[in-house]
Amino acid sequence: MLEGKGVVMETDMPLKMQMQAMASASQALDIFDVFDYVSIATHINKEFDKKYGGGAGGGWQCVVGSDFSCFFTHTKGTFIYFSLESLHFLIFMAPSS
Repeated sequence: MLEGKGVVMETDMPLKMQMQAMASASQALDIFDVFDYVSIATHINKEFDKKYGGGAGGGWQCVVGSDFSCFFTHTKGTFIYFSLESLHFLIFMAPSS
C-alpha cells in the first residue's frame, strides 16, 4: 500500500476522514490499473458510502484523473483534494437538497 505518500492540496475534512480517503485511494491503486479511473473512483465512492453513509442529498462523489477542472458545492467537512502517485483525487459529499 502507498499510505503516507499522499499530498493534500486542500481539505476541510477531519484528519481521520482524510486518512481514510488516502487509504481508500491507495487500496484502489493496488487493485486496479492506474489508468482505470472509473474503477478507482467507484471503489473509493463505495468505501465512503459504506463507512460514512450516503447522506440525504446526493451522497459521496469521487473524481480521479491526472488533469481535470471542476466546480461544485459540497457539505461542510466532507471535501478533500489530494494527489497520490501520478493521480489527483477529489472526494466530497454533495449537499442535501
